[in-house]
Amino acid sequence: MNDGHDNHEKIYDNLFEAIYEIVKRVPCGRVSTYGQIASLVGISDARKVGYAMNSLERDDGVPWHRVINSKGKISLRDPFMAEVQRQMLGSEGIEFEGDSVDLSAYLWDPQE
Repeated sequence: MNDGHDNHEKIYDNLFEAIYEIVKRVPCGRVSTYGQIASLVGISDARKVGYAMNSLERDDGVPWHRVINSKGKISLRDPFMAEVQRQMLGSEGIEFEGDSVDLSAYLWDPQE
């Protein structure tokens, strides 16, 4: 008996794959926000983008570190991984002002 669980997993797999494909387009030296990615995928819930980023395996080719929140801040709860993300962004030339990135300078324009 199918309780719909398989369908939900398939929907999330497809959604997460769509999210990953958009994130792969964010170039080195640019950032995107959870909300921007959600909008490009056609959903209104930016948290689902966060869930997708959290579900990634290591070394899968998705530049997860280029996705930050709408205030230009890193949203990771784990301080170690937040520092890893900050260092990865810094290595790509993205500068922080305090604890945030100037989105007017570094936000990815998908039309570029």
